[in-house]
Amino acid sequence: MKLYLSNVVVIFSLACGVVAVPSDQLTVSEGQQIPTDNLAVLDSGGVSVGIDRRKGGAISWLSWSDYPRNAVNHHDPGRLIQQSYYAGKSLDRTAEGQSKSWSPWTWNPIQGGGVGSWARVTELKRLNGPGLYSETIPKLWDMPDEEAQALMRQWTTFEPGMRDVVAVRCEFVSQRELDNRWGAAVPHHQELPACYFTRNFDVVKSYLGKGRWREEVQPEGPPWGKALPPRNAMAVFNSQRQGIAVFSPATSQQWNFGPHGSGSSEDPTAGPCMHVAPIDRASLGPKSVYSYRYWLAVGTEAQLAMRLDSLWQKYSGDRAEVKK
Repeated sequence: MKLYLSNVVVIFSLACGVVAVPSDQLTVSEGQQIPTDNLAVLDSGGVSVGIDRRKGGAISWLSWSDYPRNAVNHHDPGRLIQQSYYAGKSLDRTAEGQSKSWSPWTWNPIQGGGVGSWARVTELKRLNGPGLYSETIPKLWDMPDEEAQALMRQWTTFEPGMRDVVAVRCEFVSQRELDNRWGAAVPHHQELPACYFTRNFDVVKSYLGKGRWREEVQPEGPPWGKALPPRNAMAVFNSQRQGIAVFSPATSQQWNFGPHGSGSSEDPTAGPCMHVAPIDRASLGPKSVYSYRYWLAVGTEAQLAMRLDSLWQKYSGDRAEVKK
């Protein structure tokens, strides 16, 4: 089923199923509007998560009853909450139009898109449960408008029994030619996923378990800071102590994190932002298939601790799967 009509956004509510609402009338909490006509929103009755087909099918909206604004930075195609992968050797392609800021660069398909261009969504539909399913032809980050020989799939739902926890399953299918210029599989860090939040979520903490946290401090970057959260969960908090936690049990390396730009902006389109990226290490060949799961929880520090303890108990053994 196609989701979108002109100037209409489709909401999937856990209580009500499918509702089509004119975008200028769409609200999520106490009159807070979602200002788009291409956003598919999954709503639990307290948390709203949105996927925009104009932004590569990545997560471009996250809000909840105690924070009804959008907490996801989508300033450019490299932001959002999205899939991002690295493979092959680094190449200097400036003669072909490669951005000088990103040269030489590896084969780096991005769900949101490349430098100055958004990726193409080929399918976006409702799942029973409910949930959202999207398929995207990603773009290579280093080029202004070059589609990658790859496919990204994403299943976005809520964790059963947890209306304040978003569960996401990602699958990456490499479709490069066997004799392509980037070559065979070599080990690279992979972002599981790449997350960009608004700049006002400027306090970063790693979760240690049983209600304990460790604050992580990093100057404005990039380069980003490095941290190793022992329970594969890290959260960002604003001055009202509202937070977003990322739980990615498949990660095996230090996470990237830190602020970009100064100030405390709540604007999701602003240049300044906060970055969090769980990191795994994997070798992706021309025909590799790579899949993993992660979770996003929202709320206060105490609420997040309770959710993260439960998620750890259920999913601490989760690992990424690689098919060569």
